[in-house]
Amino acid sequence: MMADMLPRVAGKLTADAPLAPLVWFKSGGTADWLLEPKDVADLQGFLHDLDPAMPVMALGLGSNLIIRDGGVPGAVVRLGKPFAWVETVGKGTFGIDDVLHCGGGASGIQVASMARDHGIAGLEFLRGIPGTVGGFVRMNGGAYGCEVKDILIDCDVVLRAGELVTLPVEELHYTYRHSDLPDQAIVTSARFRGEPGDPVTIGAEMDRIAAEREASQPLRSKTGGSTFKNPPGAKAWQLVDQAGCRGLARGGAQVSEKHTNFLINTGEATSADIEGLGEEVRRRVREKSGVELEWEIQRVGRS
Repeated sequence: MMADMLPRVAGKLTADAPLAPLVWFKSGGTADWLLEPKDVADLQGFLHDLDPAMPVMALGLGSNLIIRDGGVPGAVVRLGKPFAWVETVGKGTFGIDDVLHCGGGASGIQVASMARDHGIAGLEFLRGIPGTVGGFVRMNGGAYGCEVKDILIDCDVVLRAGELVTLPVEELHYTYRHSDLPDQAIVTSARFRGEPGDPVTIGAEMDRIAAEREASQPLRSKTGGSTFKNPPGAKAWQLVDQAGCRGLARGGAQVSEKHTNFLINTGEATSADIEGLGEEVRRRVREKSGVELEWEIQRVGRS
C-alpha cells in the first residue's frame, strides 16, 4: 500500500521500518508501516481512517517479543516520548493521594521511581518489569509476587476503529499473564493505586529487586525476558534445566546458562533460530516431565 493511500498523521509514519533495533532480541524483519503518533488524537484519527482490513499491533520496549524474520504485516504502533509520562493524581479525582496516572509509553522503572519519589508504596515490583505501561497492562505483567491486576484502577484504550474508551480493571478479567483487552486495542494510559509509604524504604526495595535481577538474569545479553509461563505448582526454569537444556543452542540462539527460562541471541541469531530453540526446549520438557510449557514471549509476524 502506498503512503498516499494511508491516513495523514501529525506524528511519524515510516514504510518498511526495521524492527530489530527496537526489540531486545535484536532480530526479526520490518514493519510494513511503523506509526509513532504525536498524541492520542493523532492515533485515534489514524486508526479511524485506516482500512479496517489492515492489522494493527502495539510495540512497547520490545522486551517480551519475537519479531519473526518475515516482518509484521499492517501497521505497528509505537508510543514514544509523547506517551512516556507519569504524574500523580490528587484527591479531587479518586479521593486518595496514592494514585499515579501513567502514559502507555512509560517504563516500569519510570512508574516505580515516581511512586518512590512521592512516597507511594506497592508499585516497587514494576522496577523488575522490563516493559511499558501499555505492554504490562495488556499482559498482566508481574514480578516478585505482585501483578498489575493488584494495582490497576483503570486504563484508557484506543480501539481498532479509533474510539477512546476507559476500561476498569474488572472488565479486563485478568488471569496469569493474560487480559481480555480487545484485539488490536492500544493502551494509551493507565491509573495505578498504591498506599502511603516511606520513600527510603520503597527505594531500598527497588534496589533489592534490581540487584536480584542483575544477579539471576542475563540482563546484559540480547534476550527477551522470561520465555515460558510458570506451570501451576512448578517453575519453568527448573523444568527446562531438568530436561537438560541449559546452554542448548540452535544457530545463534542459546538457552541462558545463567537462567534457563531465558533465551539469548549470542550474536547473529535469526528469529527463526530463537523461536525454533524455544520449540525444541518445549519438546524436551514435554518428553522429560509431561508438562506442556506455554510461551510467555509473544511471537508475531510472518515466518
